[in-house]
Amino acid sequence: MKNVGATPAASGEEFATGERSTRNRVARSILDHGPSTVAELAQRLGLTQAAVRRHLDALVADDVVAPREQRVYGARTRGRPAKVFALTDCGRDAFDQSYDTLAVDALRWIEQNAGGEAAVAAFARDRVEAQVETYREAVEAAPAEARAEALARCLTADGYAATARKAPAGQVGQQLCQHHCPVAHVAERYPQLCEAETEIFSRLLGTHVQRLATIAHGDGVCTTFIPHGAHGDDPGRRKPRKTAARSAKTQKTPSTASVSTAGRNPA
Repeated sequence: MKNVGATPAASGEEFATGERSTRNRVARSILDHGPSTVAELAQRLGLTQAAVRRHLDALVADDVVAPREQRVYGARTRGRPAKVFALTDCGRDAFDQSYDTLAVDALRWIEQNAGGEAAVAAFARDRVEAQVETYREAVEAAPAEARAEALARCLTADGYAATARKAPAGQVGQQLCQHHCPVAHVAERYPQLCEAETEIFSRLLGTHVQRLATIAHGDGVCTTFIPHGAHGDDPGRRKPRKTAARSAKTQKTPSTASVSTAGRNPA
């Protein structure tokens, strides 16, 4: 008979949280001690080997760790070497890194020893120039009205979580939104990175664009305004032709003195 007054079992959410916590402990142990066997992990963490294997299976599926053959130094004993589990590049990136500090230090050295702010700006432009070459083909292959979306897809592939959407009421155009910035902490100190990126957006899209907000400046999203009629599209080219045709028509059938003399050479 069931004990009705018993404390309810942990919810699925609590169970999942506990599983993630233990999984993180497994990954952290590998980070701290290097490639490890199931037996070594079980001993360090006080878990059964079956539990360790379950967590390792999940970590392998998430590309956090990868199995590999254990290196044997000296005389090899009988039997197959135990399999060890090592962190992948993706797994290492999940832990704290000092890349931002290194990048800021490098840019500070450039600023102080290689030409000041102008040198930093030149570095930023060169960095984005290399990046943009991978975008150009995709953006130029898209129809004029879809180039902002094509650029957003390219940025998303590079980790910027970008979208393109119609601008709010009062603005005629689109907004390119980057919901994540991998270099935000560096750009906070060196806004030249944002400025170079904005210049590249303008060149790719064939129009002047305006940066409205940046994550590096404390905003929630990097937002760039792209005016309507960008990329030298057909609507932008038709307008002058239509005006020219209308001007020719009014010259043939003048109705007022001002119209009849418009555009004529007084000589």
